[in-house]
Amino acid sequence: MPVTIGTPRRTRTVSPFRVEPLTATIGAELFDVDLGEVSRDDALFAELRSLLLRHKVLFLREQDFTRAEHVALAERFGPLEDHPVAGSDPDHPGLVRIYKDVDSAPEHYENAYHCDATWRTNPPMGSVLRAVEIPPIGGDTIWVDMAQAYARLPQSVKDRIDGLRARHSIEASFGANMPAEARRALHERFPDAEHPVVRTHPETGEKMLFVNAFTTHFVNYHTPDNVRFGIDYAPGAGDLLRYLISQAAIPEYQVRWRWTRNSVAIWDNRSTQHYAVQDYWPAVRKMERAGIVGDAPF
Repeated sequence: MPVTIGTPRRTRTVSPFRVEPLTATIGAELFDVDLGEVSRDDALFAELRSLLLRHKVLFLREQDFTRAEHVALAERFGPLEDHPVAGSDPDHPGLVRIYKDVDSAPEHYENAYHCDATWRTNPPMGSVLRAVEIPPIGGDTIWVDMAQAYARLPQSVKDRIDGLRARHSIEASFGANMPAEARRALHERFPDAEHPVVRTHPETGEKMLFVNAFTTHFVNYHTPDNVRFGIDYAPGAGDLLRYLISQAAIPEYQVRWRWTRNSVAIWDNRSTQHYAVQDYWPAVRKMERAGIVGDAPF
């Protein structure tokens, strides 16, 4: 097992991998790692999982593994999930193809700070994302430490949001550009999910701010403690939600990754948000992602 020395983020760890933190709070790049081998080795995977819990997102370059190895690595974390809108590789269910090329119209659902699929009752635990084809410039991705985003809120705001719950919707996001009938059918398949505004990480015990671009409104805000007049609720509740969502845009909580072909990001979807910068159109950007089934936030 690795031996950790020092404070949580400024540590030296005896590890089979070389680990270089990228910021003071979130993100680390790993070296001397072959993820194809990690997908077959229990001890190496245990070390990878431990590092993920600590750094929240891990980055690696020059990972020329097969799609089968990609799936095998992700399945070590848990079962994979498909996506109702983005297509999967036909030979590898659960390996979602996020292909942006000259034949597709620009889409603007990734360039917002979000946790993946919080419109699910059980949002994903995390993802393994590999760059297949990248633009010559642009197309970076930003990840955000939502434990820091919660910890550094003013205490008055923490008190105000304690116990609040909110709705998350695929209909209002992916479904918004669909014809009405298709949008309603999508909502029938995936009714809005309700989650705590502050969730607790099931493994680390950290508290995280858990609202994002899929969040539409609070569901238990309109109480005598919060609402004296109508303006306290509308726009008061909406203003509070926008303030909370905006915390993800604070640079002190972020790490930014510049992709190269066959580079990989592995992230904990429970404790992070991310933003795919769409500054490369009409260049091509093709990514493949294995999303891991999660549990219900609490």
